[in-house]
Amino acid sequence: TQGHWITGVRPGEPPLIKGWLPYFGVAFNLQKDPLGYMKFLQTKHGDIFTILLGGNYITFILDPFQYPLVMKNHKQLSFDIFSRKLSEKAFSIKTSMRNEDLAHDLHVAYQLLQGRSLDILLENMLQDLKQMFEPELLKTTNWNTAQMLTFCRSIIFESFLLAGDKEKIISELKDDLFKYDDKFTYLISDIPIELLGNVKALQKKLINSLTSENLAKTQEKSEIVQRRQEILEQYLVQDLEIGAHHFGFLWASVTNTIPAMFWAMYYLLRHPEAVEALRDEIDCLLQSTGQKKGSGFSIHLTREQLDSLVCLESIILEVLRLHSYSSSIRFVQEDFTLSSENGNYCLRKGDLIALFPPVLHGDPEIFEAPEVNKFYKIVNDGNRS
Repeated sequence: TQGHWITGVRPGEPPLIKGWLPYFGVAFNLQKDPLGYMKFLQTKHGDIFTILLGGNYITFILDPFQYPLVMKNHKQLSFDIFSRKLSEKAFSIKTSMRNEDLAHDLHVAYQLLQGRSLDILLENMLQDLKQMFEPELLKTTNWNTAQMLTFCRSIIFESFLLAGDKEKIISELKDDLFKYDDKFTYLISDIPIELLGNVKALQKKLINSLTSENLAKTQEKSEIVQRRQEILEQYLVQDLEIGAHHFGFLWASVTNTIPAMFWAMYYLLRHPEAVEALRDEIDCLLQSTGQKKGSGFSIHLTREQLDSLVCLESIILEVLRLHSYSSSIRFVQEDFTLSSENGNYCLRKGDLIALFPPVLHGDPEIFEAPEVNKFYKIVNDGNRS
């Protein structure tokens, strides 16, 4: 990819935005306002362009009609190569990257996030939340205040990781993980991890916290975590490597869940009518299933019952539309031409190609007043429209 800097744009290649800072490119513009900067580049250069970002040249495709060309082209565009590089650098996962059988067995284990296994996971999650909240509510006489993001982080961590010496373990792990997550953008770049301040030390500490020995201190492990542990032990993976796998799994779980929870709560607190609609929906569900709210009453909700909560689903979907900045990234394995209705674009071996759906989610031609959270527009008389 160094050839871009020397040769510039070749005939047939997308526009190249290198920024004013060598190597880092447009990293600071993108970090400051990802969606706004992407829209600016789209207005100036069109739906396909290449940027320099932390030593990587990334071609962004913003036209949703071109997404299938990327997602289905496995021969030239590889997700595995990108994910392996990221897993090794960000989480220090090495063994499974070189063992296809191990990688396959770990992938099969994700079936434990479906069907009956998902039902059990949900039931356990509800019980964990009850175990956390009920004692506090029974003994509390006054309101306590805290920042909402801090509250969301505490709830997610305590429900994800019930431990014997709970407070100390969770507090340290939580603080370290979010210090690490703050630097995650730089981990995607080609900047050596050793040059990112205390990131390498945090990585080692987090991995050590989640080794088999330390994970045994938790009160329970979900079926999928237990199965992943068994697979890794079956392949004689070293304990630190097992900790690295658990670290990656935990990071992916909480760093996606917490922002969604935070923004859902934020919009609920800002819109009393949404709270009222959601409470009415939950009350109707409890009444229809013969359940009551209050101290001494246990509430049980199945996955099917949660799926029937249209208002809740709509609130979450709007939050994801407005605040999810996820991308789908592929590694270009060989020079090739991406053919589309709008023209042909030459891509270089070693570059990355990315889809960025948030631009679509903020398109006024698709969503009227796209910057406004309108959970009710997905709901029509209590049914999905």
